[in-house]
Amino acid sequence: MSTQHTADHDAIVIGAGFGGIYMLHKLRNELGLSVRAFEKGGGVGGTWYFNRYPGAKSDTEGFVYRYSFDRDLLQEWDWNTRYLDQPDILAYLQHVVERYDLARDIQLNTEVTGAVFDEEALLWRVSTADGSEFTSRYLVNALGLLAKTNIPAIPGMESFAGRTVHTNAWPDDLDITGKRVGVIGTGSTGTQFIVAAAKMVGHLTVFQRSPQYCVPSGNGPVDPAEVAATKQNFDAVWEQVRNSVTAFGFEESTVEATSVSEEERQRVFQENWDKGNGFRFMFGTFSDIVTSPEANAAAAAFIRSKIAEIVQDPDTARKLTPTGLYAKRPLCNEGYYETFNRDNVELVSIKENPIEEITPTGVRTADGVVHELDVLVLATGFDAVDGNYRNMDLRGRGGRHINEHWTDGPTSYLGVSKAGFPNMFMILGPNGPFTNLVPSIEVQVDWISELVGHAERNGVRTVEPTQEAEDQWTATCKEIADMTLFPKVESWIFGANIPGKKHAVMFYMGGLANYRTQLADVRDAGFRGLIPNEEREGALA
Repeated sequence: MSTQHTADHDAIVIGAGFGGIYMLHKLRNELGLSVRAFEKGGGVGGTWYFNRYPGAKSDTEGFVYRYSFDRDLLQEWDWNTRYLDQPDILAYLQHVVERYDLARDIQLNTEVTGAVFDEEALLWRVSTADGSEFTSRYLVNALGLLAKTNIPAIPGMESFAGRTVHTNAWPDDLDITGKRVGVIGTGSTGTQFIVAAAKMVGHLTVFQRSPQYCVPSGNGPVDPAEVAATKQNFDAVWEQVRNSVTAFGFEESTVEATSVSEEERQRVFQENWDKGNGFRFMFGTFSDIVTSPEANAAAAAFIRSKIAEIVQDPDTARKLTPTGLYAKRPLCNEGYYETFNRDNVELVSIKENPIEEITPTGVRTADGVVHELDVLVLATGFDAVDGNYRNMDLRGRGGRHINEHWTDGPTSYLGVSKAGFPNMFMILGPNGPFTNLVPSIEVQVDWISELVGHAERNGVRTVEPTQEAEDQWTATCKEIADMTLFPKVESWIFGANIPGKKHAVMFYMGGLANYRTQLADVRDAGFRGLIPNEEREGALA
């Protein structure tokens, strides 16, 4: 290891959610490096620190929404519902931080505003909102896939006399019980909030931008005997997860919908509707739902039939019914469509009746009606994947900002590194796997740790991918995405939810098992595609 330039830390990790916590553990506790993690929040947890809105929970089944690297922790930590609520996940992450004594190297309430690579010193210069600067040899961005808040530009927003909140910044002192509440957005967060809020508020007005295909979650109590049996079987569970497509803890179907009878299709759809979970319905029913227009149409028609069956008011049912492809991130909830049968819930389709302005008393729609509110909730999602990167003054070689590299959309090598940014790594960076995120995080963090360890042992001061390797990975991700129906719909998965954002492939859709194979092949080939900065040729020694 070179000692020509002394850094404040061997590595700086930005973020202390699932990714940042595990990265800190790997680099500090296992590789023995000096590491500092900076977290803008007042506590650890990332997504699960900020998203405290009513109904916030993971829509991955709880038994696989956890770390797998600590076998003892898997046995010790219990759960009693099929899905984990936000407080449960936050408590779990706080426990992991305490278990591994990580808090002493996590600096809270510290927002990183910039990171610039110093080519002469071969160090990263990291600046924070309070004007401080820190240097490190390695920089790991654990910024969060869904973390950069998207606030829509609606006229009059500042005039509202009530409270306006984004679900990603839910204040501790906000109680919506008995209040008149409006919510804009019906994505994953919005649908969760709607189901929970309807049972609390005096009146709920849902401003729907796009109707959603939503299936039941199947949430409910879990018997202690089932928890015990799962723990006993955890080795096999995690083996299946790591070698699956979606990593959600179920076996994906290998049967094509078009290969069976209509009667059998309906039976399988009903069976999985009853079991619950969005990813299960999309990937566990038939193998061609996301690739075959005919199979996709069959799944969509089934969900539409359920909406018609569940929702009592015909006009509300019509507004709730999607007409396009079933090819957005799959959603699931506890009684989403049933919620619109409540007397205190009103649906406004803002495609048919747009929001014209926010007034001091509420939301005025194109029909002239002012929907009077005490609280306006923005469930308007995120500038996903690359939003937090672009929001920083992030500069690599030659002082080039990340935005200059990403004019045609965000790119990476393997979802973890970027040409022109030596010794910089990303957890859940652009073109990482489209899966249950925690297993993907573990795979990426383990691989980054292997690369850093390899560089440390071999005296390699800086590494970065070649532009050719990055371009090839980008092409691979696009090729796989184009084999699916996902690019054919407007979705945050491709950046379509942000006005002016270029439509781009932002995920590797080949599944976790194939992604792990790709990473292993690169590692076994001497970290093919990653080169020492000072040599600019060949592979790592």
